[in-house]
Amino acid sequence: MATAEFEHRLRGAALRVTRPRVAVLAAVQENPHADTDTIIQSVRSELDVSHQAVYDVLRALTTAGLLRRIQPTGSVARYEGRVGDNHHHVVCRSCGAIEDVDCAHGSAPCLTASDDHGYVIDEAEVVYWGLCPNCSTTSRTP
Repeated sequence: MATAEFEHRLRGAALRVTRPRVAVLAAVQENPHADTDTIIQSVRSELDVSHQAVYDVLRALTTAGLLRRIQPTGSVARYEGRVGDNHHHVVCRSCGAIEDVDCAHGSAPCLTASDDHGYVIDEAEVVYWGLCPNCSTTSRTP
């Protein structure tokens, strides 16, 4: 995605276009499911910004719906640019790798809870756990 597209997305979310915001969007695009340290390193290779500035940008972009923050059990927070489609994740129990998994049945069937307790449900998080191909091969090798 080009800088112009990031700028368009920021304006569409009623956010001011700044170099740190564009750099964070680019870093997340280049490193899907990246943790904050990875994003900071990527941004700092392009700009001289503080850790706090990157944290602030991540918060603003997540609040605006341009990024999604996920935090699988036992993991640090991670960020992705794929938003608004109710996809899920598969996480490797061994190395922590994370991949996207599309909803298995049409358009968000998991939003129909067996008992919604009166809530208006608009999102569901499903996390599948297992071993990635590399770790499952390694664990079988004597």
